Amino acid sequence: MCYKFKVCLSKYKLKKTFCFICIKERKNLSISLLLPNNIESMPKQIQIALSPKEAAIPDLLRQAVARQVGCPANDMAHIHILRRSVDARKRQIKVLLTVEVLMHGERTSAEKYHFRFENVSSKPEVIIVGAGPAGLFAAFKLIELGLKPIIIERGKEVSDRKIDIASLCRGNGLNPESNYCFGEGGAGTFSDGKLYTRSRKRGDIERILQLFHFHGASENVLIESHPHIGTDVLPTVIKNMRNTIVQCGGEFHFEQRLTNLIIRQGRVCGILTAQGEKHEGKTVILATGHSAGDVYEIFYENKYQLEAKPFAMGVRIEHPQKLINEISYHRSPESKYLPAAAYNLVTQVDQRGVYSFCMCPGGYIVPASTSEGQQVVNGMSSSKRHTAFANSGIVIETQLEDLSEYKSDGVLAGLRYQQHIERLASEHGG
Repeated sequence: MCYKFKVCLSKYKLKKTFCFICIKERKNLSISLLLPNNIESMPKQIQIALSPKEAAIPDLLRQAVARQVGCPANDMAHIHILRRSVDARKRQIKVLLTVEVLMHGERTSAEKYHFRFENVSSKPEVIIVGAGPAGLFAAFKLIELGLKPIIIERGKEVSDRKIDIASLCRGNGLNPESNYCFGEGGAGTFSDGKLYTRSRKRGDIERILQLFHFHGASENVLIESHPHIGTDVLPTVIKNMRNTIVQCGGEFHFEQRLTNLIIRQGRVCGILTAQGEKHEGKTVILATGHSAGDVYEIFYENKYQLEAKPFAMGVRIEHPQKLINEISYHRSPESKYLPAAAYNLVTQVDQRGVYSFCMCPGGYIVPASTSEGQQVVNGMSSSKRHTAFANSGIVIETQLEDLSEYKSDGVLAGLRYQQHIERLASEHGG
């Protein structure tokens, strides 16, 4: 005979059919209780809304979590924050947390990424032009696929690049090949490191965040709803990423500027540089970024296929951070427990989208020009976001029909318009 019993384990809030009693012989009763594996190591995840003070002070956080879980605070061995965001839509501001509660003897269930990069030094080579975010992550993907990345970068490695940027900020002139846009890490190295996207369904975002964390970014990038590395931390992270790529057999060639592609039998197989170097491989990945206008010029002159697209252009506006905090946090007395406030603006003017872009709380504005006689700026923040000012780009959609004055420039009309505006900014603003 076989009997089925329900077992209630109130300690674990489980009520399921776990066991069967099988009676083969009446005089010999055998009972087997089958519990889920490692039931003692099943941590509990909860979502909790707290005041800014409760979320900021560990003892208050612990007490609030214990109340929601329904256990004494001493029973909890650790509280692991998985997600954190601020809801400031109402006057009563809340910090929204997803936390994992570990009792004594329990282990975290949070998924950990384990990066295993194989040595590809003897594998087929792929040329990557540009050592910015796109180029670096292309290199990691190639290594995973068993291919050797050869990264060509017109600027300098990050340590030498910092010297040129410091010289620029002291007013000692612009190095057109080593500045806030060009060099190891691209414009991303010195533009703050904001790590969020609206396209969360188009790739493994968590893996990207974990890769940054693996190379030195704070654990906060895994937790915050709008993660941010910080201009002060990014150079070290970028250098660590380069070291990983090199250890796997990849190569970096700095101060090498692209001048043309090598094409054989209709297939791109390499590049030529201004320094007289030739680099060939299975194919070429162009990761040259927005600011390398000369790349578009080269392609246009060689009649490579290009396509003009609408873009956005505008100004960068600066405010006292205290003002942004007061508006965003409704002058709440608990705002001192909250991070420097950010904002996001979107509106329509004459059927054109106007919106804020790259908002930098507690940040500063920097000169991001790549050519003499042109002025363009960018904004950034350190990891602490602790300066007295906030800044944000305020941009408007620019349609192709707006560029009729530059019609003779064909697909480069937008680039010519951009250069014209940057020259005007330099002439009138210095």
